[in-house]
Amino acid sequence: MFSPYGPSVRELAVQALSSVEGGYDLLAPKFDYTPFRTSDGVLDATAGALRRLGPFGRGLDVCCGTGAGMRVLESVCQGPVMGVDFSTGMLAQARRARPGAGWVRADARALPFAGGFDLAVSFGALGHFLPAERPALFAGVYRALRPGGVFAVPVGAPPPVTSIWYWALAGFDLAMRVRNALWRPAFVMYYRTCPLHAVRSHLTASGFTVTIVPLAALGRREDGSPRYRLILARTASRP
Repeated sequence: MFSPYGPSVRELAVQALSSVEGGYDLLAPKFDYTPFRTSDGVLDATAGALRRLGPFGRGLDVCCGTGAGMRVLESVCQGPVMGVDFSTGMLAQARRARPGAGWVRADARALPFAGGFDLAVSFGALGHFLPAERPALFAGVYRALRPGGVFAVPVGAPPPVTSIWYWALAGFDLAMRVRNALWRPAFVMYYRTCPLHAVRSHLTASGFTVTIVPLAALGRREDGSPRYRLILARTASRP
């Protein structure tokens, strides 16, 4: 499915009936051949926006998956870069692709870092956290960053209600809610539970100062609004 090298419908069904961790362990060898991997266009646009703020020292990719986001960190960071994820299978793929980076298995809701990074990024992972879990996630990222450090997250504009994508994503989220009500373990992945205003509110409550900039390289929608924005959340600087 998706490409000759991607997962089959059966493999996706098995993944969907697994836990988040187990599902991604199963999907890992074929993940980069699916549209679930963040596109190179989004990665490159994010790197271009961050270059204007850098260079940075050490970098961290939160929920790194197979390590695609390392192309961003490696282009803007002068120090070591590291990825953290709780899927052993995804980390194994990441290590093979980029053996020079550091890789840590950990739950992003309890990150094991303290003040060691200048830049943290995350790509396409917010839907794996329920709204009630975001404060712990963002608090952990805040602790991982040095004073004045930056947490960068690209987010796409929600499709208009008249779009087929609006109803496709709404249908997917509804199906996942029904699945999680009837089947255990849960597989948390929702597309419409992390609107920009809610994410910004949780980041601010965690101590970040938040700005949002358009990723102009990715163009604009018919109404003139950006197709993608970049959340830039900065920790407090030392007095």
